[in-house]
Amino acid sequence: MTRLIKKVVNRETIAYIIAGVLTTIVNFISYEGLYRLGIPNLTANAIAWVIAVTFAYIVNKKQVFLSKSETVTEEATKLSKFFGARLITLVVEQIGMFVFIDVLGFYRLLVKAAIAVIVIILNYLFSKIFVFNQK
Repeated sequence: MTRLIKKVVNRETIAYIIAGVLTTIVNFISYEGLYRLGIPNLTANAIAWVIAVTFAYIVNKKQVFLSKSETVTEEATKLSKFFGARLITLVVEQIGMFVFIDVLGFYRLLVKAAIAVIVIILNYLFSKIFVFNQK
């Protein structure tokens, strides 16, 4: 049991949680600002996603996974994988927001917060396994 806890609770997962919270804050502030400017729900969410994912890449690469690239090609590959994996979770988020906000009329910030939990977990798994995996 202690080994399992040490495997789950370590520098990387704590750093990821902090990075995830900060990225979520960037996403929420961007989304809310764009929405209040009159940009439609899903468009505001997509633009906020670009801003947040760019922030997340920098923070995850440097602070969470301590990843270094030897070449420009290696960096471009990581960047492509990161944004590609995040596109998958953007689809999850957009579908969830469309269904629960636009169709069912739920409160948008509550829906966005609930979906954010799912997205953060999926993003960690994609980053750990697919993007910043150690060779």
